[in-house]
This record gives sequence, C-alpha cells and structure tokens, in this order.
Amino acid sequence: MVGEQDSTDRMPAIPIDGLTPAQAAAAAAFEAERGVPVFGPFVPLLRSPELMLCASRMGLYLRYGSALPLRISEFTILIVARAWNQPVEWAIHQPIALKAGVAPETAQALAEGRRPDAMSADEALAYDFSTELTHNRAVSDASYAAALARFGEQGVIDLTGINGYYALLAITMNVARTAVPEGASALPPLVG
Repeated sequence: MVGEQDSTDRMPAIPIDGLTPAQAAAAAAFEAERGVPVFGPFVPLLRSPELMLCASRMGLYLRYGSALPLRISEFTILIVARAWNQPVEWAIHQPIALKAGVAPETAQALAEGRRPDAMSADEALAYDFSTELTHNRAVSDASYAAALARFGEQGVIDLTGINGYYALLAITMNVARTAVPEGASALPPLVG
C-alpha cells in the first residue's frame, strides 16, 4: 500500500531541459489540449509520451463526454481511488465530486472504506457495479441488468471505462509514488 514504504516520489516532474524531444512535444500538446501543464498521473506517464497523450484523451472523454452524469463519473472515480488507496487521485477528484453533487457524508464513507448509507439510485448502481468489478473482476447479471436499464449500453461501457482508466492512473501513481498536492484533501489509510 502507498505510504507503507519510502514515500519518495520515484518519478517527479522532469525538468524542461531534461525532456526528450518527444516528451517536450507531448507536454506541449497536453497543455494545449487541457490548458494546464502536465500534472498528477501525467507526470510519471510523460516517461512514455504517446501513452500519456492517449491516456489524457481518454480521460477527457470519460470525464466530459461520457454517457454518465458528471456526478456519477466523479463518484465512481472516488470508489476507484479508495480501492487502489490512491491519495493523489482522491485529492484531485474529491473536491470535484462534491462540487458535482456527491454529498460530503457519501464521500467520507467512501474515504473510510464503507458503503455510504445514503446514496441516490444512480450512485447505488455505480457503487454496486464498481465494487463488484473491482473485487470480483466481473459484475453479476443483476448489477449488469440494473446498469443497462438505467444507463444503456454506452453507459455500461463508459462506467466500465471509468473504472479501468482510473485504475490505470492509480496503479501508475502508486508505482511512481506520485506526491500528493500540498493542502489537498487527505485519503485516510484503511486500517485492518
């Protein structure tokens, strides 16, 4: 788990004068597309410039173009961040989730590794689907049918994509030991 070993960032930001031409081009393309410099999970991903750009584009779709409402996307990202004990992902997305309408007590329950007591019907669907996918590496017929009835086939695929994409980012940051932004919302370690 992150934090149990040396917490030194293994892949910090590469100084501008240390970027390869491909990395420099990818960083410039990232900033042009997103309007911000390379940050968070994209810092270690920049070691593979084309992968970083592909990941960035997928992330833009999953966050802003998917068939799911932003609140459900962000709620799902918090589930993934908790499942992978990923504090940077949590720090980036917890404030966005709250702004998108996820209740603070719902986010707090996720942070504590608990099923939230009060969720909307859509949140409960996303929670069941995502936790089953994470723990069982599959979803039950009942969870699939419920997600299909509510979100349609594209929504099911987008929900699956959000789970997989944010797991990729979480894994990347866990390997790289990406530093949590200063002053960010903390993700408490799970006990037990």
